[in-house]
Amino acid sequence: MRVAALTEFTGPDGISILERPTPDPGPDEVLVTVEAASINHHDLWILNGADTRYDTEDLPFVPGLDLAGEVRAVGDDVTAVEPGDRVLLCPNQTCGTCRFCREGPENRCESFTLFHGSLAETALVDANRLIELPENVSSTEAAALPTAYLTAYHMLRQAAVGPGDLVFVPGATGGVGVAGVQLADILGARTVGTSSSRSKLDRMKAIGLDHAIHGTDPDDIRAAVREVGTPDAVLNHLGGEYTQLGLDVLRRGGRMVVCGGTAGRYSEIDVPGIFLKHKQLIGSTMGTQPELSTLVELVADGRLTPEIDETYPLAATADAFDAMQNRTSVGKIVVTP
Repeated sequence: MRVAALTEFTGPDGISILERPTPDPGPDEVLVTVEAASINHHDLWILNGADTRYDTEDLPFVPGLDLAGEVRAVGDDVTAVEPGDRVLLCPNQTCGTCRFCREGPENRCESFTLFHGSLAETALVDANRLIELPENVSSTEAAALPTAYLTAYHMLRQAAVGPGDLVFVPGATGGVGVAGVQLADILGARTVGTSSSRSKLDRMKAIGLDHAIHGTDPDDIRAAVREVGTPDAVLNHLGGEYTQLGLDVLRRGGRMVVCGGTAGRYSEIDVPGIFLKHKQLIGSTMGTQPELSTLVELVADGRLTPEIDETYPLAATADAFDAMQNRTSVGKIVVTP
């Protein structure tokens, strides 16, 4: 089978197409023919050597968290799926024994990690992490859901967003930002989002963004958000200086949920402004498998159409990552082997 493997920590240029033996599934495993695999900034961090959990001893390394496809073979103990079934992988990997695995939510597992290896013609996965796909949900749509949409959906739930709420999404044209805007709209909430690109904001308006702010300067954004209103919730996937910005515009008793730090690992914040105004700062990583099943149902019901920017063949995986790194995309980039 062919795989798109990272052979050097040099960004997209480090991706090579290699041949590897097709694996056989173990007792609780399933071999899936990958029909679609979306890419994420998580993968890009690994490609650029920014994730210190990986070094040259791990190379060649096949990245990719999200995949959908068809079951090709199953292990001896697998009964939930069979060859020919169309499936989506939930990339969560958990220990199954800690208090959060027992009591939930599973994404708080003390040993939480993620599957890697979707950028290949076939992938060996845990049978218990598969969700069967309805006939009217394409593999490309499904592959867009697990990381960006699941993360955004869990954040919205953590923030208790409901009808009529105003949600601030700095960096609204990123993967989590796009998903957050679409899902907030489904929940009946209004959104205000930012981007450095006017053309991207125009595309965002077409998929549900209510108020668009062009720019990156926190002072300008702060003033523009206040003209719109006082957000009930903030979806923060940027970190850095945008954390204090989000807290500044958040209403008294409001909730900011943080899932990333692409604009900076550290944030300087006004602590009294949090406790004196009863604001909540909530950390969030991914979501749960039942929540991913809910997203599949939303797509099947026609309520959610994942925003797909472009698809690339497996042989052009480096080009897909290059587009992500150069920030030319809005929505998900999907590789179709």
